[in-house]
Amino acid sequence: MDRTRIKVCGITSPDAALAAVDAGADVLGFVFVEGTPRHVEPETAFEIMSVLPPMVGTVGVFRDLPLDDFIDIEQRCPTDWSQLHGAEPENLVRDCGPRVIRGIRFDPATIAAELARWDAIDEVEAILVDGSAGGEGEAFAWEALVSPMASIATPIIIAGGLHPGNVGEAIRACRPFAVDVSSGVESAPGVKDETKIREFCRAVRGADAQR
Repeated sequence: MDRTRIKVCGITSPDAALAAVDAGADVLGFVFVEGTPRHVEPETAFEIMSVLPPMVGTVGVFRDLPLDDFIDIEQRCPTDWSQLHGAEPENLVRDCGPRVIRGIRFDPATIAAELARWDAIDEVEAILVDGSAGGEGEAFAWEALVSPMASIATPIIIAGGLHPGNVGEAIRACRPFAVDVSSGVESAPGVKDETKIREFCRAVRGADAQR
């Protein structure tokens, strides 16, 4: 795999969505976590998705919702993948599948066990490793993923603290399947910056060219 996929998360407007797609994003993320700077109502996200061109993936981001609430949002705004970014137990992750992206927080003491845990669940199609609980712009030691990644089959997405200036370094450090950016391409919390999005995607392609 020579091309790193790009996910731009925290999309809240059609302009931001189209700017990300034009810059080269493969997937857009919509945060359905209330009380966060990038929260978007399912109906708004559905309207944004209606203006997207073909072949652009969509992800709904959830945190610690009961299954009934998850289903309700998915019915109001069906997305291609569901990213579970809380402390959801294995049975709930299975029930929310298929096509789950499992978000976990990087901890050097537990990362190998956590990767193996979610790699064993069929409904998990990718594991997103974040430097925080999500959306806080906190990076982690990317090179520490190299060894535990080698023993699992599930694609890895890295997130947390990525921006145009460091995403190339992150890709070179651990060769993830995809990178996820949110605050690193914003001018203010929840406000996407078109120039930063273009610079981020350009940096990803630059790192890919050096593989």
